[in-house]
Amino acid sequence: MNTTVFSRARIVDPSRGIDEVGTVVVEGRKIVAAGKAALNQGAPQDATVIDCAGKAVIPGLIDARVFIGEPGGEHRETIASASVAAAAGGVTSIVMMPDTDPVIDNVALVEFVLRTAKDTAIVNIFPAAAITKGLEGREMTEFGLLREAGAVAFTDGRHTISSALVMRRALTYARDFGGVIAHETQDADLASSGVMNEGLYASWLGLAGIPREAESIPLERDLALARLTGGAYHAAKISTAMAANAVTRAKADGANVTAGVSIHNLSLNENDVGEYRTFFRLTPPLRAEEDRLAMIEAVKDGTIDIIVSSHDPQDVDTKRLPFADAAAGAIGLETLLGAALRLYHNGDVTLLRLVETLSTAPARLFGLPGGTLKPGAVADLALVDLDEPWIVSESGIRSRSKNTCFEGARLQGKVLQTMVAGRTVFSA
Repeated sequence: MNTTVFSRARIVDPSRGIDEVGTVVVEGRKIVAAGKAALNQGAPQDATVIDCAGKAVIPGLIDARVFIGEPGGEHRETIASASVAAAAGGVTSIVMMPDTDPVIDNVALVEFVLRTAKDTAIVNIFPAAAITKGLEGREMTEFGLLREAGAVAFTDGRHTISSALVMRRALTYARDFGGVIAHETQDADLASSGVMNEGLYASWLGLAGIPREAESIPLERDLALARLTGGAYHAAKISTAMAANAVTRAKADGANVTAGVSIHNLSLNENDVGEYRTFFRLTPPLRAEEDRLAMIEAVKDGTIDIIVSSHDPQDVDTKRLPFADAAAGAIGLETLLGAALRLYHNGDVTLLRLVETLSTAPARLFGLPGGTLKPGAVADLALVDLDEPWIVSESGIRSRSKNTCFEGARLQGKVLQTMVAGRTVFSA
């Protein structure tokens, strides 16, 4: 059995509240020791010993909102290529969205994803199934059968369910069959032809705006239904102070509610759109600076539970268009950790809290393995130089699509090694 020893590492394990220098020992697929007292007897003779002085060992990231082209859009991203990009970013598990062609709305498609992942992926792939057939917002999918097949959550991905009755049924089904309803809220009528945040900057660019209320109004409805049904509801991607306040109130009321935020809405604001930079056309749109700061506060105080990349690969043809015509979305698996570490280096969020939102909390929320360095846990982890700077460049991106918001950006914090179930799947 192979043994790997990470010595003199800064061990960051939110599941135990640990941020200390010590040793992590991996035997086979499992972590057998992690902490100050590990290896008091010394390392086994045949162990691979890695001196991690000045570097951190963290649980592998769990990215709970990843769009992949396969099946139907393999030119944008396959399960295999997404897994390679994930490993390079320290991501050991992906929750895959059902927005594929055909849609992941039946048992056969869930089984296809799991089978393809087993054959081709180097990280863990967990499929989320559609709430409604064809993502059309009308007819419910078979929650019980989809759960049995391996779906870890239910979501209509990029699509917002307009019917309150359908959402009530979804939350009731989730309560009865288990699983979480992860919903991205954007009122289609209010958003209409909007392509960026509504405000002075949109007016200056001559672009139609999306008001904050387009997010908060359907969110308030969903939170009321979560209170009514007792179903587990996850606000998948909030972007405004208004939405954060709504989640805070729902949690205070005892509703079974959690929330996520995209790394883009934590790192960037509407000014980054510049002069019609289509790689910055996102859903939800980049908001005003006061909303970005509100998102950071919501991460700090626990209103927001998890941070996601919202990795959404788009090909060149759909991005090299006038801003209003370009596809929304940006990749993010490889830059998630580096961009998130800006919050740590700026003193906004502690490292322990940051890793919790990127790993421990999503594991807990979706009932996934990983998210911990506890002895006995599966050895999904990343070795990170928290201080090493690097420049994001298209040539270094492993994703099949190159639509990153961070092209040319200097990020601080580089993944040196990623391990999945005790096997090294990435080494810088």
